[in-house]
Formats: sequence, structure tokens, C-alpha cells
Amino acid sequence: MSLDVIPIHVVNAPPGDAGLSGNAPPLLRELLEMVQRLLDTGEGTAIDLSALPLTPADLDWLRERLGSGEISATLQAGGESTLAETACPGVWWVTHRNEQGTLTAQFIEVAFVPELVKAHPQDVAIGRDQLELVISAL
Repeated sequence: MSLDVIPIHVVNAPPGDAGLSGNAPPLLRELLEMVQRLLDTGEGTAIDLSALPLTPADLDWLRERLGSGEISATLQAGGESTLAETACPGVWWVTHRNEQGTLTAQFIEVAFVPELVKAHPQDVAIGRDQLELVISAL
């Protein structure tokens, strides 16, 4: 049989699905399991979006489905890091950029509070020392 007789049908993606790989929807199910684990055990987890085979359209689709929440924070430390709560409390979209503004990492973190914004004990000790200085100057 010749290859010329094999019918070929071109299937166009439905409108709005251009560039989607199909890899984003399973992430929503994984996030649901992660949120349940957070509620059951208090254990936070993260998904490194940069390590997954996601297209820009996948990321846009995922961001649209998760929506925007009430809280966001921006940190300046060797570049800008943004932590934005999604419309699903406990699910955070975290991006890191270098000093030139280039995106270097992107995560979805499931946590009551993202680890990056928690104060480290050494920093809290410095804060205590600063308060002692303020009080001693009164």
C-alpha cells in the first residue's frame, strides 16, 4: 500500500487552546492533593514550574484558572521576588527575577505562609537587639 492512499486530516485546536500542551490541567489535581496535605499535616510543598514542560500558554491558562487573591508581597534581595496569593488561599504563585529583571524561577507554593517571607530566628534576634536600642534611648 502506498502512503498516498492514507487519509490525512488536519485537526485545528479549539479557539483559545492555541499553544496549550495539555500539561497544566493535571497540575490543578496535584495542587488539590497538596492543599489537602497542608490541611491534614501542616506540610507545605512547592511545584517548580520552570522544571516542567509547560508552554507560556499553559502558564497563562494555569494563572487564569487559579485567579488572584488578596495578598501579595515583593522582596528585593539579589533581584525581585514576588509572592502572590491565588484566589485559592494557601496556593501562592512565586516568581524570582535576577538583578537585570530576567525571570529565573517560578513556583507554585502551597503553604499557610510562603517560606520566603517567614522571619529567620537570626533576623528576629537582630530585631530584638534593635528594639532594645530604641528602648534604651528613651
